[in-house]
Amino acid sequence: ESSSAGRFASKLAPTMVSQVIRMSRTSKRRSRRVAGAIPQLPWQSIVNPYPPAEPLSADQVESIHEASLAILERMGIRVLHQGARELFAGAGAEVDHGEQMVRLDRALVEETVARAPAEFALRARNPQRNLQIGGNRMVIASVGGPPFCHDLDRGRRPGNYADLCDYLKLEQSLNIIHMEGGGPIEPVELPPESRHLDLYLAQIRLLDKNWKPLGLGRERAADAIEMACILFGTDREGLAREPALFCVINTNSPRQIDAPMCEGLMEMAGAGQPVCITPFTLAGAMGPVTLAGAIALQNAEALAGIVLCQLVRSGTPVVYGAFTSNVDMKSGSPAFGTPEYTKAVQACGQLARRYRIPYRSSNTTSANSVDAQAAYESEMSLWGAVTAHASVLNQGAGWLQGGLTASFEKLIVDAEMLQMMAEYLKPMAVDEQSLGLATIAEVEPGGHFFATQHTLDRYEDAFYTPLVSDWSNYETWQESGAKTTAQRANTIWKQLLREYQQPELDAGIDDALENYVARRKREISAKNL
Repeated sequence: ESSSAGRFASKLAPTMVSQVIRMSRTSKRRSRRVAGAIPQLPWQSIVNPYPPAEPLSADQVESIHEASLAILERMGIRVLHQGARELFAGAGAEVDHGEQMVRLDRALVEETVARAPAEFALRARNPQRNLQIGGNRMVIASVGGPPFCHDLDRGRRPGNYADLCDYLKLEQSLNIIHMEGGGPIEPVELPPESRHLDLYLAQIRLLDKNWKPLGLGRERAADAIEMACILFGTDREGLAREPALFCVINTNSPRQIDAPMCEGLMEMAGAGQPVCITPFTLAGAMGPVTLAGAIALQNAEALAGIVLCQLVRSGTPVVYGAFTSNVDMKSGSPAFGTPEYTKAVQACGQLARRYRIPYRSSNTTSANSVDAQAAYESEMSLWGAVTAHASVLNQGAGWLQGGLTASFEKLIVDAEMLQMMAEYLKPMAVDEQSLGLATIAEVEPGGHFFATQHTLDRYEDAFYTPLVSDWSNYETWQESGAKTTAQRANTIWKQLLREYQQPELDAGIDDALENYVARRKREISAKNL
């Protein structure tokens, strides 16, 4: 292949090479004038036109479904919140308040889960960035929740408010990211009982995209609802008619839902806001070592959470969240982006489609640095999510170190991979113009197509333009500093921060939000005295 490339280069006349170089430089100058120095795809709705991957047969899907119903009916799930247990009891479930166990009849599960909508809309501060969840669309959300952050200059460090705000600015700046991930970095220097208020205010001010609230406890969920109502000038029922908050609720595998998660779920569902029920099931640790067993357990927990949502408010939008992976059986450490993870992602997509519920997956890696491992594990995760027809790609960009760290460079590398996936999902044109028979006839055998009008009319946007990748030859790469992918990503995020422009927010709304935050902080402080 290398000798073929050499023969190709040698047969180009020097004048032709010069013309190609001038054409390339002109293209770059034009691109900068249109899109700025950093090449990005435009903001877009991503639609998956391909059939989903289905590693399970229809019979196998039903076997897992039946196993999940057996888990809920015979073994049950521990629910550590009395109000939630009472809702289950009122719907006919068998409840043991002493043991805090809930057992669900299969008919109750199937009838209640069927109330959830197959698709729903999600409102953003900028109406042009409203989202539609479900169908063949894929919505990409950034990383959420890590207690640490990392970049090449300052290394790994505890999360803080300044880094949180910088990360939000980058998420706003990257067109491929549709939705903020639920607080990209935990600001550990702020009081834990009220830091969610600072997060929500920063999310609203620094983004015009959809943002995620925290679902840990009633107060954090309620504050998000009230602040969203202030932002959109509505009340809770108005917000229920046009949902704007997407909240992730995790079960505590195996077979348990904690009280704070119940509170967050009930508060969000009660206000008609979409809830994503996501068990965190690691095969060999919090679930059976077999994938089928781990998925059956995850499915049972997800169904229990979905039922609870519908018991709180029938018709509440929900998302089926999947997070089944495996552990390293030598150390017990979680492993992500593995072949097992990818198969589980695809299989869980089949289950979500069986229930006609939108599906959530993730972009994961166990890597500790932005290296080849981080890239290939994330690519396995992304490929699983895309081929499984995930409706929401949660933790879609920036996840590092098994989710403990939000990486500035990984955010950019993930944006590159996500852009490439989005470009891959665009259908290939096959028509008279794209077949180009006239230009094929125009070029003599052994010639080239650089100077044909067909090429000159299309060369600027004929192919994907990379965000991070360096396509220069070895000598040019060396002369430019021989930068690695992570180093190039470092340069890009810094430039995005310099060029960030905060979206305009009505001064009256901003004042009302600030007053709400100040009042709530006083109330929380007084309660904790």
